[in-house]
Amino acid sequence: MSIDLKAMTWLNPPPLSEMRDGRLFVRSGDKTDFWQGTYYGFHRDDGHFLQQRRRGDFTAGVSFLGHYEHLYDQAGLMIRHDATHWMKCGIEFTDGAKHFSVVVTNGHSDWSAFRLDHEFDALSVQVTRNGDALFIQYRTDRMSDWQMARLAYFDPAIPDLAVGPSFCSPQRAGFEAEFFDFSVTDPVSRDIH
Repeated sequence: MSIDLKAMTWLNPPPLSEMRDGRLFVRSGDKTDFWQGTYYGFHRDDGHFLQQRRRGDFTAGVSFLGHYEHLYDQAGLMIRHDATHWMKCGIEFTDGAKHFSVVVTNGHSDWSAFRLDHEFDALSVQVTRNGDALFIQYRTDRMSDWQMARLAYFDPAIPDLAVGPSFCSPQRAGFEAEFFDFSVTDPVSRDIH
């Protein structure tokens, strides 16, 4: 499914966003990020996020690729209630390599990341919300099966969330990415094995 810009809104619109052949092409603003406090001490909520609303449980997914060159260049999927309750997952460039990264923020941010050592172009992420949990999966364009990345707590008392592609470049301006095959459906499954 292509991204429907008419049905979605930007939180912090980027300098460039345009649709070409069913894909969303974007370019980041200068030193953009989403982070709340932990370890670094700063609070940032100026990353780029294209969102649509979703209530209750769901599965959201998107495929994307980026021109990762500088520390912390990142692209992926975000699920958000407000500035202090959100999750972002996808590729983050750190230590000179692409890492699958998940940040969960419930008042304060945490960060988990692992290096993806095989070559690939595009990555797909899939996040299923079931009650108090976010089940986060990924696969590259060289993999056929979904891989589990994380099972994270997310407050079930928050019924209405924003969902969609997000990207940031905390150290620079001009990070470029493209997104495609965005979808939000009823939960695909509760099975994690």
